[in-house]
Amino acid sequence: MTDLNKAYDYCKNVIDNHSKTFSKAFSMLPKQQKKAVWAIYTFCRRVDDIVDEGLHPEEELKAFSQEFDLFIEGKLKTDHPGWIALADVFDHFTIDVEPFHQMIEGQWMDLRPTDIEDKKDLLHYCYHVASTVGLMLLPVIAPGKERDLRQGAIELGYAMQITNILRDIGEDLERGRVYIPRQTMELHQYTHSDLMNGTIDPSFIALWEDLAKDAESYYTSAISTLPQYPIYSRTPVKGAAYMYRAILTSVRNNNYDVFKKRNYVSDQQKKQIIAEMQ
Repeated sequence: MTDLNKAYDYCKNVIDNHSKTFSKAFSMLPKQQKKAVWAIYTFCRRVDDIVDEGLHPEEELKAFSQEFDLFIEGKLKTDHPGWIALADVFDHFTIDVEPFHQMIEGQWMDLRPTDIEDKKDLLHYCYHVASTVGLMLLPVIAPGKERDLRQGAIELGYAMQITNILRDIGEDLERGRVYIPRQTMELHQYTHSDLMNGTIDPSFIALWEDLAKDAESYYTSAISTLPQYPIYSRTPVKGAAYMYRAILTSVRNNNYDVFKKRNYVSDQQKKQIIAEMQ
């Protein structure tokens, strides 16, 4: 097995272990595109893990950013399989480096958090940590259509990240992070103390549904762009959107308990979603 094959195997393991939703959805792509998705996902996972799990995250993120600069310049000396696979992606596709840099900026936002005052602030954050992923993938899954599909990719990122935030409220609190806009909390008369206490009441449900409605609107808008994708990409993108959107239903079915329960879409539900799209 060549080093390149080993590098892609490493990336496949990363996506399989960390996002069964993306792994299952994009498994339907042609081989070269599928492997490219693995490599791009691995880049995102590595930088995300630095922030969430790194022992010295600021130093590690700075080092990773410097490595990426060297990578872009063709000067990075490394045998890390993540970089080896990503270099092959850059060789085969016309990749825009800007969203990669913006993703790293998004991780700095988590390391040096500022209050999210309103929904505009929320979308600014969502763009950097999630919409950028869609923009990285467009040259792979819809080459030549990047400009036409840009807004849809951004909106799908908004939808997925708001979904993440609504699912992970409890976990984020444990990390000292609050992504719910302060103005939205005030609108629904839900206090910071209520949040810290894990209070689930009509105010919390109204607040949660306010943001869920935004996410569902972005899903609808993004899904409307599917006919512009190449045929081989439509089902994977639709599958990812539908499986992620189903997380919202899972939270509702668990009576909005995002403080003590891990809300997820089961493998059986994912298979059913994929089957219904065939």
